[in-house]
Amino acid sequence: MRLRRRRQCFPSCSSLHRVDEDEIYWRQNKGDEELDWSHDSTHVISQLTQCFTNAMVGSRSWIGGLFNRYSRRTDKYLDRPLTPLEEQRLQRLQERLQVPFDETRPDHQESLRALWYAAYPDIPLKGLISEQWKEMGWQGPNPSTDFRGCGFISLENLLFFARTYPASFRRLLFKQEGDRATWEYPFAVAGINVSFMLIRMLELYMAKPKCLPGINFVRLLGEDEEAFDVLYCIAFELMDAQWLAMQASYMEFNEVLQVTRTQLERELALEDIHRIQDLPAYNLLYQ
Repeated sequence: MRLRRRRQCFPSCSSLHRVDEDEIYWRQNKGDEELDWSHDSTHVISQLTQCFTNAMVGSRSWIGGLFNRYSRRTDKYLDRPLTPLEEQRLQRLQERLQVPFDETRPDHQESLRALWYAAYPDIPLKGLISEQWKEMGWQGPNPSTDFRGCGFISLENLLFFARTYPASFRRLLFKQEGDRATWEYPFAVAGINVSFMLIRMLELYMAKPKCLPGINFVRLLGEDEEAFDVLYCIAFELMDAQWLAMQASYMEFNEVLQVTRTQLERELALEDIHRIQDLPAYNLLYQ
């Protein structure tokens, strides 16, 4: 077995964090909740807290050479008003962010079942609470407990990925490519982390994003109402590519996610991006 240099363990954040006024906009006085993730029964059971920060790691980025076109933050972009269509679609997206996962709602239950059969079409699901869910990368037998940090939209993101890009979804779910670590990231909980990262990166908890990637994203949202869901699929693919490029193991998941965020921020700041499909990393969905 290949020996690895020891990495710093991420400290546990046992208490809820206070949120600022902008986060209250969509969290409705809920504090940020930590996203724990663990491996299924075939792996060593280990829980790590994903504490998201703004610290970026850009030098190890696998695609960093593409960004000579990286644009500056200018007042022209930051002061650009939203069009009525952009404002309407942003509001609808923010409304989605405020929907918690409710395991008693039939439509939420059906979405969870649909995700299972998208992943394992030939394996009957024994129940919404079952040890089977660990095989997909949930922390325990009840996936609903993992949605507390991001809500129903994180399930919608996973289901959109499975239905829209099934080949990419299954490639990541079953870790079909690359020289993988002995301890891999758990697919489902990693997906929730990706949703949460995008929400913070794009400042979707604010009435209007103030950062350049967030402002440019809203412009893309005006072109395609599914832009956030497609960006999620891109981000998941990019995260997995970074994981392989960095030869990461589960102790380095947070670092990989930060590098992924940096990469997406750079792509969203490019001047010639007019559709979500114009992002360079979109091509990863078709490899």
